[in-house]
Amino acid sequence: MSKLIEFKNVCRKYGNGENEFYALRDVSFEIKTGEFVVILGPSGAGKSTLLNLIGGLDVPTSGEILFDGKDISKLTDKMLTTYRSENIGFVFQFYNLIPTLTAYENVALIKDIEKKSLQPKEVLESVGLAHRLNQFPSQMSGGEQQRTSIARALCKNPKLLLCDEPTGALDTNTGKEILVLLRKMASDEKKTVIVVTHNQSFKDIADKVIMVKNGKIDEIIINENPMNAEGVEL
Repeated sequence: MSKLIEFKNVCRKYGNGENEFYALRDVSFEIKTGEFVVILGPSGAGKSTLLNLIGGLDVPTSGEILFDGKDISKLTDKMLTTYRSENIGFVFQFYNLIPTLTAYENVALIKDIEKKSLQPKEVLESVGLAHRLNQFPSQMSGGEQQRTSIARALCKNPKLLLCDEPTGALDTNTGKEILVLLRKMASDEKKTVIVVTHNQSFKDIADKVIMVKNGKIDEIIINENPMNAEGVEL
């Protein structure tokens, strides 16, 4: 598998003088195309900063971030907007659906923005929502709403699915269903999926686990034989 993301001695500093602190310091790692990666660590460890840097929502103070071989660390705001639009599908803890639109319409919004987008109906079917196309968010369960948000992210046909605590607002069984779906996207659809979480249970199903602690990479774990997501105890 080819490298999709590479961090080279990345630092992210905030503030100046006495108020200066490093959210990330000398972070280096690589993520390959088609990997299911879990970025794991406690609150305040630097996970959100990593997510923002990978997603082009922030830029490093120093170091290089390569995406598909291109350095995105020096891009302008306009270029970062293009980078996000063309490459990244975001899935958040809260679904951010538009309540007055159906599942189909929420996903179809992407077609107005992205020329290379997939067909909304087909994407919704792929996440198990063929029977919910015309339902509004208020008529769907939390799991169905999160599936809709995943479908919306997938509809733009991104190279990377970046998920921030995607099961955080769900009950145990529904959260497991979402994990199974995300794992399937990596295994079957060859999408690169990154899940940012504090939940230790996620690490057994990942191809790669990047452990973050106090703004540094504490450990990188490679799982040669990841556990089936259905077996995870959340």
